[in-house]
Amino acid sequence: MGGKKALTREEELLLQDFSRNVSTKSSALFYGNAFIVSAIPVWLFWRIHQMDFYQSAILFVIATLITSWLVAFAYKNLKFVLKHKIAQKREEAVTKEVMKQIADDKRMTKKEKDERILWKKNEVADYEATTFSIFYNNALFLALVVVFSFYLLPSFTPSVNYVVSVTAAGGILALFSTGSQ
Repeated sequence: MGGKKALTREEELLLQDFSRNVSTKSSALFYGNAFIVSAIPVWLFWRIHQMDFYQSAILFVIATLITSWLVAFAYKNLKFVLKHKIAQKREEAVTKEVMKQIADDKRMTKKEKDERILWKKNEVADYEATTFSIFYNNALFLALVVVFSFYLLPSFTPSVNYVVSVTAAGGILALFSTGSQ
């Protein structure tokens, strides 16, 4: 039975780049954005559907928190799927840019150059995947809320319409994000 070889720091960083886990910074960004986009329907139902804000406050808070979690879940899943696709598409451009920046440094080994290219490629892919995931999921969530609220459930009471509209939109968003695209 062979002993387990400990991973080097570089190997751990590389594995972290391909992990489903997101950094604390990304997680905070996702939950903050998810909370904001999940709270937008509160205004819609308060002002347009004429729900009393104070009587419905507990309902608003609970549904907003549940929906925030579902939307943040969708952000994370879509980011994971997109990051690798974006990294492949940006590889050539990032390689050219990094090689142009480090062309004068003759002391740098091929391995160091490759590591720098990989790091930059992952940084660019992470940023682009994060921003696109937030944009796409926000647009889809708000569109689903409007469709549910005004077209599918207008005959229901405003409180039932609110709960079903936002949770169904968040649930569908989370469900769509689990598929491979």
